Parts: sequence; structure tokens; C-alpha cells
Amino acid sequence: MRDRDAPDPSGAATPSEFVECLRQFKVWSGLSYRDLERRARARGDSLPASTVASALTRDSLPHIDLLTALMGAFGESAEGVARWVHARRRIASAASNRENAPGAPCLLPPGQPRFVGRRDELAAARQALCDVTRQPATLVLIGAAGIGKTTFAVQIGHQLVPDFPDGQLYVDLGGAGLDPANPGVVLGLFLRAMGVRSSDIPPETISRVHLYRTLLARRRVLVVLDNAADAKQVRQLLPSGAGCAAVVTSRASLADLDGTRLPLGNLTTQEAVTLLSDMAGAERTRTDQASAENIVEECGRLPLAVWVAGARLAARPHLSLQAMAEALADERRKLDELTVGDVAVRASVDLSYCMLTPPARSALRVLGMCVTTDFAPWALTALLDISPAETEDLLDQLLEVHLIEPYTMNGSGLRYRMHDLVALYAHELALRDDDPGDRDDALRRLLGASLQIAWNADHRLSADFQGISDHREAHWTLPDEVVEPLLRDPLAWFDAEHRFLMSIADRVLVGRAATLAGCLAVSMTTFLQIRCFFDDWQRVQGHALTRVLALGDLRTAAKLHRSLGELATIVDRYPEAIGHFESALAYGSTDDLEYITSATAGLAYVNRLIGRYDVALTYFERARMLARSAGNRNGLVYAINGSAVVHLERGDLAEAEYRFRGCLELSRAAGYQPGESQVLRGLGLVYRARGDYDLAADFFERAAEISTGIGDRLAANHSLCWLGDVLVRQGHAGRGRRLLAECLGTYREYANRWGEACVLYHLAHAQLAAGRPRLAYARACSAAAIWRRIGSWHWLALGLDAAAVAAGEMGDHAAKQRALAEASEVRADLGR
Repeated sequence: MRDRDAPDPSGAATPSEFVECLRQFKVWSGLSYRDLERRARARGDSLPASTVASALTRDSLPHIDLLTALMGAFGESAEGVARWVHARRRIASAASNRENAPGAPCLLPPGQPRFVGRRDELAAARQALCDVTRQPATLVLIGAAGIGKTTFAVQIGHQLVPDFPDGQLYVDLGGAGLDPANPGVVLGLFLRAMGVRSSDIPPETISRVHLYRTLLARRRVLVVLDNAADAKQVRQLLPSGAGCAAVVTSRASLADLDGTRLPLGNLTTQEAVTLLSDMAGAERTRTDQASAENIVEECGRLPLAVWVAGARLAARPHLSLQAMAEALADERRKLDELTVGDVAVRASVDLSYCMLTPPARSALRVLGMCVTTDFAPWALTALLDISPAETEDLLDQLLEVHLIEPYTMNGSGLRYRMHDLVALYAHELALRDDDPGDRDDALRRLLGASLQIAWNADHRLSADFQGISDHREAHWTLPDEVVEPLLRDPLAWFDAEHRFLMSIADRVLVGRAATLAGCLAVSMTTFLQIRCFFDDWQRVQGHALTRVLALGDLRTAAKLHRSLGELATIVDRYPEAIGHFESALAYGSTDDLEYITSATAGLAYVNRLIGRYDVALTYFERARMLARSAGNRNGLVYAINGSAVVHLERGDLAEAEYRFRGCLELSRAAGYQPGESQVLRGLGLVYRARGDYDLAADFFERAAEISTGIGDRLAANHSLCWLGDVLVRQGHAGRGRRLLAECLGTYREYANRWGEACVLYHLAHAQLAAGRPRLAYARACSAAAIWRRIGSWHWLALGLDAAAVAAGEMGDHAAKQRALAEASEVRADLGR
């Protein structure tokens, strides 16, 4: 059996190849599974035959202990065993790197299954975009509205995925709509798609441009900028990297934009008939080829017009092609003569519109007044002030002639969307045919319904102070039987309606409705925080704040200032947070005691973070009294717990424990689980400081369990972070470091910089305990750098202490003295 060399694992590159080497080694050894079991037992190892058989039949790497025992049973030398262990670690590391590497973004919409023709244009596009001598290339698609520019851009994007392995970015710039996309917001979307954390995205547009181009300079990415308004909107979004390319579509000519221009003309008659056949049915078209050709010619062989005609035929199997051709001729014979795409599309849509009942026509017009082309049934119910049954009937009529199409999103139920050209057509009709007062009333009903559902969804999501999102302004509401089904999963509802609500709150209404729009923006706070939509949060509430201040509505301004203060705290802009919270107090009314309480608590929290402990205690005490007056037990827990943390950080453990214990009783009596979790974490910190690690670990585990149970992953991570540190201190170094590594990933996912620094600080101590001072010094310096940047001075001093200890153990006495000197200076400033 051993007439050839033993299999060598050094050439294996994947887990399956490594296991195949092991299988070959067993064959080479001539030993059975029972032989291996007996040999291992003689060496003092446990190696059941079933275990070995299972390991050699899988394609995953065997555990390192199993591998070591197995190679010993084979009779390998210590050098041979080390060679196999080294190969396993190499493959495991490579696999881990592949799993943790950020995936290439692919934002392209799904390709169109009914894409026909365009062979020459596709070839020209590939040549223009893949010619490396001309990169970065820009391809500008030219053609009439409805000619299929978006479909073509998406199609070529999918075809070129192998040529741009680092990703494909896509955005609809909304140039054909009422509110074109802001380039700065689009850059934020692109940067997040490329792996940049929300907290690391610069607030200024020009800084985002620089970061965007820097990232693309090292990648091969295709950028599809669809539906551009003008060249100015596009320029900052074009990639400058030599390996990148861009596709731009627009209804405008974009004559002042450099790039290769590719005109898209109408389909040939045969291509148009093929599209019609795909929509209406091949057999149906084949039996009346002449009428099919008449239909596509009357549509001017414009893809959108042919699509509309085909959709109408598909929805009406009883309608003959001849009848459709005659209808087209009667309605508007100029279709095949017009060269302006808008007119052709309007004529095509008008064919369907004229077949609707008057109520369905009214529904299409009122939907055209919405800023977005995507909506749920409840929106139409509010716009027309009708019953759900009437809404369903009208939607069925619009579906029948394919003026809207259905889809689902995130399990939130059925939704609908209109093509943007159909929406523009409907908008024109609304401006022409509907009374301005009726239009305003419809939009106010929509705003009122949006506020009603958003407030309820926010209330069910919130783990914040009780009642802070309450609004007392009168507004139109939907019946409970419409609202309740939407709120079964409030987070899914917010996910589905996010853009719709942003549009309403940010742009739809002005004047007297600004107050309700501001309240809607406030009611989105919890959702925007959970999803880390910091750009959207700043934009919608910042815009709303400007509007309500101009209106003189200080009450709503106070609510917005409080929410923007929370945002500034999360993204570590502490001076800005203080300004917002102080403005909230200045503008707040005694009628809104919940907001006064939460703004006061916010000021206390920020002052604690920056080490102004006396000021923090003053505000926490004020928040405690306000919460007690308002009967807000959640707020009372938060205020007392915050003051306990101040005493903890000052080293007064007895006072901290006394306050935490009182908070624990209050939170349990109120059933306020987020507060209970915070208090348990605080008690864990007290016992950690006293060196009672067993009890501290118990508190941290209970706190993490509560937070996990209510779905608050970030709060659970806070407790697990401290638990990881305590495990290291208990002597469970491996478990502790693994837990800390998991926490680090979660903090980075949530863009929580303070938490990231806290984990690095704990890892520094773990490395010191393991006798690795250089790694400890690097971790401590990284933690200190973050705390220095965000202005968390108490923790900066602790990070510098750890760096000093590590530097001393390294023998770098100069670095040790620098760290100690800065820590002493920071503490002196805190004392002052």
C-alpha cells in the first residue's frame, strides 16, 4: 500500500480539497476505521470510528483536535502532524477572509424578460463601455420618452457584470418626475452600498464626491444613472477610476455632458410584433398577423406604447386584435407620425384612461398628485375618502388596463406602482381637470392618515420614554379596521413606506400643513434610528424644522430639535446635540411635558458622555422631577439610572448601587424592559469594579437576555461587550476574546463608534492578560483615538492608562510617559 509518497496537504486550497487529501492518506495508510480507533486508544486519544468516518465524508474542515489525533493514529511524526495542522489553519484563514469580505454591490433592478431586438445597439454599448483604452467611459443613451432607455441600460448592466466584478451601482435620479434626486443623497446611498459605514460618510457633498472617487479609483464598477434631469445632476456621480464606466439615461439631450452617445430608435415592425406577441399570446398574434402589425404601427413601434397595448390585450382575452387596432386608429391616429416621445406615450396611456369609469379616472388623477409612483391601498383610501372595498374595486380597474402593477415588499402586503410617464400623465390631468381645493383636501387627508399610522407604528416600536411622540394636532384619520392590519409588523410597514413617508413629510405640503408634516417627521425617529438612515433623518427633520420655524410653530420645532439632538448624540456630534436639546427646552411648552423631560434627559446624557458630571447630575435630577410630575415611569427610570452611571464613573460605587437598585424596582413595576436591562448592566459594572466577576457576569447575561427578547440587538451588544471583558478576567480568555470580536462586528455594523472603542479597550486588557503587550498597545491606542475624536474624555483617560501599561511592558518608556501625561491632563480638565 505504501509504494508511493504519502499525500501532501500543502497543495490543498479549499476545505473539500483538504478532506480529499485526508481520504487519500487513509487509503495510502492501509488502516481501517477500527484500526485507527484502536491506535488512538493506545495513545490515550478518543477517536471513535464513526467520528472519523463522518469527518472524511464531509467537505468541511475537521476540528483541529480531531486532525491531531487522527494523524497521530496514522503514525505521523511531530513534524508531519505540524504540516497538516499548518495546512488546515491556512485554509481556514483563507475561507474566513472570503466569508468576511464585503460583497460587490449589485443595485441593478431585475432584467426585463421581454427584452427584444437592439442587437446592434447592445454591441455598440459593450464596445463603448469595455474599451479599456477609453476608460472611464460614459455612455449616454438618447431617445424619446418610452423608447426603452431604462430597460436597455439595465439589460446592458446585467450583461456586463463579469466585466465589472467590483459591482454595479444603479439609481433612478427622478429627472422625469417632480423632484429630481439630490446628488449628495445619491452619493450617500452609493457609499453605503460600497461598505462605508453611515457614521463615516461626510456630511458635505463635495467630501462625499472625493470619498466616492477615491474608492472607485481602486475598483472596476459600472454606474448606471437612470432618468437624469440634466448634466449638472450627473457630473458629481460619474466615476473617475480607470477601471470604471457609466451609463446615463435622460429625457433631456445632455448635450453638455461628455461621453459616447448611443441613439435608441423605435423597434422594427417585427421586433414590435414580437413584443406584442409575448404580452398578448403567440397563438393569438399568429392568427391575425395583419392586425398585430397595424397595432404596432399605430403605436409608432414605441416600446412603451406597444407594451400598453399588449397589456390591455392580455387583460382582455376576449378582445380581438382587430378591435384593438380599430380603437387605436379611432383614438389618435397621429401616433405613427409623432417624433416627440411624450406625445406618443400620452396617447397610448389615454387609450386606457378613456376606458375607465369616472371614479377610476378620478383615482388615477389623484394618485398622480402624489410625489412617488409607489403606493399602498391605504393611501388611495385616504386620498379619495372611500371605503376599503371601494378602494379595491378602483385598483382592480386600474390593474385591468395596466396603468398600475402590483408587487409585494418585505412581507408588508400588496403594493402598487405606476410607470413614471403614466404618473406624469395623471398629474397633468389632475392639474387640468380637478378643483385646486379638492386636490388640497385629498393631500391633507393623505398626510393625516400617514401621521396616524406612523405615530402608531412608532409607538409600538419605541423603547424610549413613554409618550414622547404624542401629537395633539387634529388631523384626518383612517378607520381602525384599515390601520390595525398594517401594524402587525410595524417595522416592515416602515420599511415599505419609508420613501413614501419621506416624500410626504419633506415635500408634499406647505403652509398650514407644515405642522402635521413636522409631526410626521418626528414620528419616523425610532425607525430612522433602528435602520441607521442618518442622512434621511437629518434631511427630513432638518427641512421640517426650517419650515415650522418660518411658520412660527415653536411647539413642533421643540419636538424636532429633541429628535435631531438624539441623532447628533448617536453620530457623536456632542456640541450640536447640546444645541438641539437646549433649543427644545427653549421652545417647549408645558403642554408637552414628555418632550421637556426627554430633552432634559438628553442634555444630561450628553454632558455625562463628555465628562461634565456636575452638569449632568443637575439635568438628570431635573429630568427625574419632570418625569415624576408627568407620571412618566419610563422617563423616571432613565433619569435615575443616568445619575447612577455618573456616580459609577466617578468611583462612588455605593451610591451607584443604591440608585441602580431603586431603578430596578421601578423598571420592573412599570414593566419597562429596556430600563430593566440598562439597570442590570449598571449593576454588573458595579460588581465588575469591585472584582466580583461571577456576580457581574450574571447581571450582564440577564441584561443581554432581556434586550435580545425585545429585539434590541444594540442594547444586547452593550451587555455582551462587558460580559466578554469579565470572562477574560475570570480566566476564560478564549471565550471572552471570541465574544468581544463578535461585539466589535456588531458595533461596526451599527456605526456605533463609542461601542467600537469600548471593545478595543477590553481587547487591549485581554492581550495584556495573554502576555502580548504590542497587540494590547495597538488596541488601546485605537480605542483612545476614537474617544479623543468624539470627545468622550473620561474614557479617553482610561484608554490612555491601558496604553501606558502596555507600553511599559513593551519597554517603550517614552510612549508610556506620553500616555500617562495626556491621561493626567485629561483628568485635570475633567476636574475643572
